[in-house]
Amino acid sequence: MRRTAIVMLAGLLATGAAVMAQTVPVPGKDGNKYVPYEERTGNESIVYFTRDLSPEGLIKAYEQVDAYIEGNVGVKLHTGEPHGPNIIPREWVRALLRKDLPDAKIVETNTYYAGDRYTTEQHRKTLQVNGWTFCPVDIMDEEDTLSLPVHGGKWFTKMSMGSHLADYNSLVVLTHFKGHTQGGFGGSNKNIGIGCADGRIGKAWIHTTPGQDNQWDIAKEEFMERMTESTKAVVDHFGKRIAYVNVMRNMSVSCDCEGVQAAPVVTPNVGILSSTDILAIDQACIDLVYAMTEAEHHDLVERIETRHGLRQLSYMKELGMGNNRYILIDLDNGGRRITVAEAVKGLKPFVKE
Repeated sequence: MRRTAIVMLAGLLATGAAVMAQTVPVPGKDGNKYVPYEERTGNESIVYFTRDLSPEGLIKAYEQVDAYIEGNVGVKLHTGEPHGPNIIPREWVRALLRKDLPDAKIVETNTYYAGDRYTTEQHRKTLQVNGWTFCPVDIMDEEDTLSLPVHGGKWFTKMSMGSHLADYNSLVVLTHFKGHTQGGFGGSNKNIGIGCADGRIGKAWIHTTPGQDNQWDIAKEEFMERMTESTKAVVDHFGKRIAYVNVMRNMSVSCDCEGVQAAPVVTPNVGILSSTDILAIDQACIDLVYAMTEAEHHDLVERIETRHGLRQLSYMKELGMGNNRYILIDLDNGGRRITVAEAVKGLKPFVKE
């Protein structure tokens, strides 16, 4: 149910401790390291992979994981800052929606930082500039917020989301996998953990602690854990009616929120992955990056590790959000199982389109 009014940010920050867990722990310092596959434990999930970076490749990847997508469907997509050069191409998304999701809406929320998507009016202008005009785009916090419970969290007992999230029966998480200035990398976890939290309350809770108002002044592991707890609230809300598609293309060390100011892309394009397991798909993307040569992955790995971004993965596992072991299925070669080394073999240096 939608609330009747949005509480002002200042008041919420002042009472932010109300949504914190009873005891605020020290962030996990042992969770920020790359764990080789052979050292991981637990079950394996399925992750599908195609090298086909095209509308057809996107459709092929999505159709492997769409079994429980039904009813009113939201497609969580980062639509980008004005003229952002690295976002998922509009024509790919349009082709997917026309073939498989004709009644779906793209869903977004306003930003926490001031800019061209800070208010709904600014956001809608940016959507026009970037060409997201071929289907409805729902700015979920345009009217109000709602609270979703965070089960088993260290930092939160609930998270504030755009109220329109409750209007959807299913969620397709369509993610441009890339680096991220604060998170180290942006995969499915970042797409919904930050992207579904509303711009004034939820995003403020994730980026700040009570008593401090600098969104960049937060411990690295703590930020990863807060973001991941927000994601868990969304994942738990949709249950099996959620699917993930990660596009490994134009992978700058910068997020799409940096728009035309993003750092140049130097990492090779890889392909498109899909899964019904959020940890497995983000872990597989990280594994593909680490399987590249030093020259190919240097900048992206440095961004991930200096921001302690791998804590996203270890914390998702601690929260029971999926498996960090998986079977990688090659959709281009008869659906056979392959290794990440096979998947990245023969990558071509990035060439700007």
